[in-house]
Amino acid sequence: MKSKFKSVEGAVVAPLGFRTGGVFCDIKRLGTGKGSDKGQKRDLCLLVSETPASVAGLFTTNQICAAPVKVCVPRVSKGLAQAVVVNSGNANACTGRKGMKDALAMAALAEEVLGLPEGRVLVASTGRIGVQLPMTQVGSGIAAAAQVLGTSPEHAAHAAEAIMTSDTRPKTVAVEFRIGGKTVRIGGMCKGAGMIQPGMSPNGARPATAPAGLHATMLCFITTDAAIAAKPLQSALNEAVAGSFNRITVDGDMSTNDTVLVLANGLAGNTPLKKASGPGFVAFAEALRHVCLELAKMIVRDGEGVHRVVTVRVEGAKSDAEADSAARAVANSLLVKTSWHGGDPNWGRIIDALGYSPATVVEDRVDIGYGSAGSKRILWSLRRGQPTKTPFADLWKAVQADEFELRIRLNLGKGSAFIYAADLTEEYVDFNKGTIADPSQAGALGG
Repeated sequence: MKSKFKSVEGAVVAPLGFRTGGVFCDIKRLGTGKGSDKGQKRDLCLLVSETPASVAGLFTTNQICAAPVKVCVPRVSKGLAQAVVVNSGNANACTGRKGMKDALAMAALAEEVLGLPEGRVLVASTGRIGVQLPMTQVGSGIAAAAQVLGTSPEHAAHAAEAIMTSDTRPKTVAVEFRIGGKTVRIGGMCKGAGMIQPGMSPNGARPATAPAGLHATMLCFITTDAAIAAKPLQSALNEAVAGSFNRITVDGDMSTNDTVLVLANGLAGNTPLKKASGPGFVAFAEALRHVCLELAKMIVRDGEGVHRVVTVRVEGAKSDAEADSAARAVANSLLVKTSWHGGDPNWGRIIDALGYSPATVVEDRVDIGYGSAGSKRILWSLRRGQPTKTPFADLWKAVQADEFELRIRLNLGKGSAFIYAADLTEEYVDFNKGTIADPSQAGALGG
């Protein structure tokens, strides 16, 4: 289906008034396993608005959260920011008082070189847990990044590279649309390939209704030249993330650092959006949802070792919350994920996962089927708890595609949910098993 939004180049610098740049400053010095083989890739970037911007954010609800998250939450709540400094190769998580001091120092250093007031810079980190930041390298990186800021697609590409860890490719998008006769743009970049099942909230607090089994780090940075106040911006982001980043899983692990930030500097010149209502807000919110969903899907497709992406759709649950818990149980089952990798339409593993989920499940009401991505046609392997007469060869063919849908009907109510999931491969295990050739050179045993 053709998108109503025009794709444009430039990612986070596509909107008016944003500059970015990425540099290599050798932050990733310690670690174990293949994820530590960073080499000379860029590992720090700055993202800067020419003018103060409205800001909104969502953060990990992991009870163990990184120092950068703790710095960002109160700053974002004030509704105004102008820049973000991001490093890869070190999560600055579980680093105690020094970690907090270093996260604040990162922001302060960026504020100094950019000539910004205190509190205007946000900070994010991704990489190894439990290792102190090499602040000498961080400081030199911030100074270097400030010297190479620019507005070209190449600058955006350098920034996207700088936030990557185990990603195999950068993840960026930018779109253009209209609000009240004015051209508005939204651009974004994100990273993530492992330790992926985000469950974010505006203040990092876990909702009482959060699904069981909540979620390498995912980070996302979004820019827009739309004129929109902080409160409606936060409202739009909450909705966009609920249907995108909070709907993906690669391995079922929630990171300590998950963060989504959006800066809106108003340079498009549209009539300012001051409330979460009206045609202008609706158009903006829809575009933001599109950007977030495109980026979220890129993360799943680039998951560590991923061969197949599966959209798990659950219908007919007693509530949406029960549908969500059922979908996550299936999506994170190791047995289900390995059968997806093998191209085996094994409904037995699926109904087993449904049975141990927190959702109410009645065996003789469960339907399980397969379909092509976006197709309404379903090949049912199980109806009302009993195998169908659908030829196994047809079911087998349905799950050979790189992307397909798993459709589950519990037939107990009106609750529904979906989640974008990935298979589990030998490559994932090989990548994450840890390889310590020289223990004296290894970092802490974090993620």
